[in-house]
Formats: sequence, structure tokens, C-alpha cells
Amino acid sequence: MTILSLKHVTHYLYAQPVALGEHRIMVRPLESYDQKLLESALTITPTPSEVRWLQDVFGNAVAIARFGKRSRELRIESRVRMEHSPIRHDDIQIEGYARRYPFTYSSEDTPDLVRSIERAHHDPERVVDDWARQFIRQKRTTETLPMLMEMTTTIRQEFTYFARFQKGTQTPIETIRKKQGTCRDFAVLMIEAARALGLAARFVSGYLYDPERTIAHVGGGNTHAWVRIFLPGSGWVEFDPTNGIVGNRGLIRVAVARDPYHVVPISGTWRGFPSDNLGMSVSVEVCRDATTDDAAAAAVTEVPELADVASLKASRGPSPA
Repeated sequence: MTILSLKHVTHYLYAQPVALGEHRIMVRPLESYDQKLLESALTITPTPSEVRWLQDVFGNAVAIARFGKRSRELRIESRVRMEHSPIRHDDIQIEGYARRYPFTYSSEDTPDLVRSIERAHHDPERVVDDWARQFIRQKRTTETLPMLMEMTTTIRQEFTYFARFQKGTQTPIETIRKKQGTCRDFAVLMIEAARALGLAARFVSGYLYDPERTIAHVGGGNTHAWVRIFLPGSGWVEFDPTNGIVGNRGLIRVAVARDPYHVVPISGTWRGFPSDNLGMSVSVEVCRDATTDDAAAAAVTEVPELADVASLKASRGPSPA
């Protein structure tokens, strides 16, 4: 178990006071057996007229902020202190019937997994299907976990990480053909490939840190994206194709959903002239607690533009990002 302190700041600046609309904020890590929040605080400037919390349909913690006055800035700061229990790939246990691929989910699990098995992208030429099936052994037994581990490391080794600060994702077919993308592009590709094989897969947004500070991780400049696949015996298991990580070691979940559009860290609207938008900055710090570990900051990054997964959706007027 590791005690971590997290600080996530998103700062928007405007040339003159603008009217801030409702903002939806998803920066509070999920609580589970491997993640336990000890302290949590959300500070917003200007002070909202109302902040309320809710759980969305996926169980993610969402803060809804409303504002009653105009402002030249919007600053959202999340501070969290938490316990994180790393799980390695050799800790993953799989039920006997699911250790070899193909297998069928149990009748008890299938009704709740079916929407996470449904494909989200058209593949008329079976490009994703063919890419996914290269990991199935033709003349010998295909072991489920090694198959998924190979898929994870193949993306890590054969695809080039390329930061793209615009919102949205490439289609899986684009990622396969370009052989490059962002962490969210790689996550979407692996989700579609897993679903092509009949497996339940979900998109994860969260934070990336290096427990030993010995590996050069990529894709974790601010928020990071990876995949969860349901494996009977262990449940939802983490796979990070950007860094070749299997298990949750170095991965802190904030939000989980069927696709990336449901886990945008911050979304909202503002009213003003397009020229009023002076841009945004994002900084994330993940540090081990000095009382339990002498290591210093595991990740401290400032990004002058959009966060890798963060993007803002506007229902009217120009969006902050």
C-alpha cells in the first residue's frame, strides 16, 4: 500500500469578465478496494453559487458547479490524499473456464456486461477484427491473459505516442493505419479490439505515476487514459497500452465508462466573445507521502494547452477548451 497526495489544477483565463455556465467536474478518484480516499477537497475560483455532488450511471463522482457572477478566470483545484494498493499482472486470477480463449461469460454476468461488449465504431472492412485476431493462436491454445498482455505490449512497441491537444479521439481504424496516436486513441483501439473478440471493455480516465521513478512513462502529462477488461475471477482488470502496463500499478482511476465522451474531466460553458478566451493551463502533481515513503514527487507537469483527455463541451457560445 502506498499513500499518495494528488493536486490537479485547471486554470482558464479571459480577457474580460465572462458569464460562466454550469460546469461538470470529474476529478475525484473512485473509491474501491485498491483505492481509498483519506482526504479530498475541491476549490473553485470564483466561488460558485452552488456546488452539488452526484454519482453518474457508471458510479463516477461528479461535481456540478453553478455561478452567479461574471469572472475573468475559472480555477478548479482538486487535492486528494489516498491509499493506493498496486496490483501486478501476476496477481490477476482468472476462473478456470475463462483462462483459455474463447470463453463465454456466465449467465449472471452477461446482462450487465452486454453494453460493454457492443462495438462503438463501424468496421465494414474488418480492419479492427483482423488486427485483433492476430493475437489468437491458430495451432495451439490461446491463453486469455497472455493474449491481452501481448495486445497491450504490441501497441506500446509498434505504435508511436503522439501528443494531440485537440479534443476527441481517432477512430480505431485511423490509429491502426497511422500507427500513432494519444493515450486515449490507444485506449479506444484496445477497447474495440477486445470487443471484437467478445470481451467486455471500458474506457478509464485517471492519473499516471511511476512508483519507483525508474520508468519513462508517456501519456501522463495531466490526465491519462487506459482500458479495463472484465475477466472472471478478478473482475475489471487494468490494461494501459500506452505504457504496456497490466494491472493498476502506477494507475489511479478517476472515471470509468463505455466510451471517452462520458469521462471528460471538466465540461462546461461560458458566454462572451471568442476573442475573450486567453487559453487554459493544466498541472498535475502526484507525490508519495513523506511519512510512508522518502520518494519525492512522482510526476509534476504543467501543460499550456488542453489536457490529453480533458476537453470541454459547450451547449451555447464558445467553449473554454
